Amino acid sequence: MSTISLRKVNTRLPPEVNRVLYVRNLPFNISSEEMYDIFGKYGAIRQIRIGTNKDTRGTAFVVYEDIYDAKTAVDHLSGFNVANRYLIVLYYQQAKMSKKFDAKKKEDEIARMQEKYGVSTKDK
Repeated sequence: MSTISLRKVNTRLPPEVNRVLYVRNLPFNISSEEMYDIFGKYGAIRQIRIGTNKDTRGTAFVVYEDIYDAKTAVDHLSGFNVANRYLIVLYYQQAKMSKKFDAKKKEDEIARMQEKYGVSTKDK
């Protein structure tokens, strides 16, 4: 398989490549067994976390034992069709995720302060 050839050549991977994958556009009713069937073809999986909240439905985190298996999964499963939905498979980047969370947190804080002090942002 291609992962063996990657290891033999001692290929240097890009810095964003890691063992943790962030998967979007999943069917809401997908089971963990189906996720293991789809992603397990590319290597040993340490953990799969499927989003269940209103905000996280349709997303999952897949953690591989080996970084080369994760790279192979991204290469093969990006755009893969599952229940008429095309998967978006990305490498998890904590810096980007925390920025999104921080921006949302700041927006909420600004909205609370505007409400508290009666400040309106609407143009008159």
